[in-house]
Amino acid sequence: MTVKLKKRGTIMEIGQARLNNPFLNKGTAFTMAERQTYGLIGLLPPRVKTIEEQAAEIYALYQTKDSQIEKRHLLMEVFNTNRTLFFYLMEMHINEFMPIVYDPVIAEAIEQYNERYLKPQDAVYLNVDHPELIETSLKNGANGRDIRLIVVSDAQGILGIGDWGVNGVDISVGKLMVYTAAAGIDPAQVLPISIDAGTDNEQLLNDPNYLGQRHHRISGSTYFDFIDQFVTSVEKLFPNSLLHFEDFGRGTAAKILDQYQDRILTFNDDIQGTGIIVLAGVLGALKIAKQDLVDQKFLSFGAGTAGTGIAKMLYQELLRQGLTPDEAKKHFYLVDKQGLLFDDTEGLTDKQKAFTRQRSEFDNDADLTDLKTIVQTVQPTVLIGTSTVHNAFTEDVIKAMAQHCERPIIFPISNPTKKIEADPVDLIKWTQGRALVAAGIPVDDFDYQGVSYRFGQANNALIYPGVGVGALAVQAEKIDDEMLAAAAHALSNLVDSTESGAPVLPPVSQLRQFSKVVATAVAQSAIDQGIAAPQYHDASQAVADFVWEAKY
Repeated sequence: MTVKLKKRGTIMEIGQARLNNPFLNKGTAFTMAERQTYGLIGLLPPRVKTIEEQAAEIYALYQTKDSQIEKRHLLMEVFNTNRTLFFYLMEMHINEFMPIVYDPVIAEAIEQYNERYLKPQDAVYLNVDHPELIETSLKNGANGRDIRLIVVSDAQGILGIGDWGVNGVDISVGKLMVYTAAAGIDPAQVLPISIDAGTDNEQLLNDPNYLGQRHHRISGSTYFDFIDQFVTSVEKLFPNSLLHFEDFGRGTAAKILDQYQDRILTFNDDIQGTGIIVLAGVLGALKIAKQDLVDQKFLSFGAGTAGTGIAKMLYQELLRQGLTPDEAKKHFYLVDKQGLLFDDTEGLTDKQKAFTRQRSEFDNDADLTDLKTIVQTVQPTVLIGTSTVHNAFTEDVIKAMAQHCERPIIFPISNPTKKIEADPVDLIKWTQGRALVAAGIPVDDFDYQGVSYRFGQANNALIYPGVGVGALAVQAEKIDDEMLAAAAHALSNLVDSTESGAPVLPPVSQLRQFSKVVATAVAQSAIDQGIAAPQYHDASQAVADFVWEAKY
């Protein structure tokens, strides 16, 4: 840990401060010598426990909890009191804990945030109504720590549950948990931030317990001026940090990324992270199917921030594989609430306009408003769902796709579970085992006609921790498209294409190992491009030197 404890007051006060500091607290693991040194004599039970004994005790208690939200509540109590123990536990049980501390259980935690609020979890709460307090708030939150990674959210577009105002701070906290658990960022060097710009969620506005500002969302120049002041303050106070934007709305996320991605080290997981994980999954699926990317037709059902980000990432990969921009664009079909998006569709965003079709391409353009008709007309080989429309991929839709495609690649990646476009098990049944499937939620293995099918989880947690740590490890100037492509290829190369029923993405249980592979690939790309700090030449060593381990 890099945290320093300020020595003030009596030795007893110093001891209490250490026990109350989650970055320094070891609980009953403090040795007798440490208890003497830090003023802890008499403040702890006499028995000294190892971290292994502490972890076993907590895990046994965890197993007694009946519901997932209660399990999360227990883990958050550990997180709030002892970061090292929390991440030691997380590393031991990462496959089991990931859905509890992050997606999908985090959605329930956000919805219950007002009722379950205990302590700020070292988060910083910024208020768009008071831009003059940004710098002071950031200083208070850092409390002298060397902040290297910030996750910030205004919670306007939390995938699957929408606008949750200040409650969305749990997204920032949870994302940083995954960064540490997956890739080893020092938890004392991270800072979760909530930007409260108001909310358009009437349920929150009418909730007497809501802890955020009670007004509708502020937008326009007032909002973007606040974001600029925030970014400027981060540059000033934390010049060596990565600024990760999370769950901003479709009207703001892309604008913010475009504004700052060449100015600072920044990343937007909803746009870039989702694009990378889908590209990696598609490349993994094609490796299994023994097909080429340039032969695919991509249909994105859901053309918001995530859907257009996915299309852009796949489009750029087609360019890297030798297609011209016009040739590459012909491979994409975006479907949103209006149906297939055309050049003359009303209300298009700038990101959607890059992938619209012309009505003259179709004899039945007026009929291309429902998914089955679109699939029958377009005959896609890759179907990606980011719509949050539960069960939108019906049996009829999937069978229509499978009629024209030997190995349909189908990624229903909306989450939580109640928002997924199709049950992955059904996709296997409806295609007689031919589909190559990834989902946005964890799915158990499924035995079908003598084959055990394992489902890749198109969870951004498989990719963004490695991207962030790789960039930070070599102090990259920015995260560019080449670094993102390197991450996707590194992940897809870990897919085993020889085994029947193999997943298109490596399993979450190996998250720590392949995050290191991704981080090294990203760091190497930055070095090769000359955008890493000049002292770095060995990507593997740089990543190894940067990674923090959960141990006392």
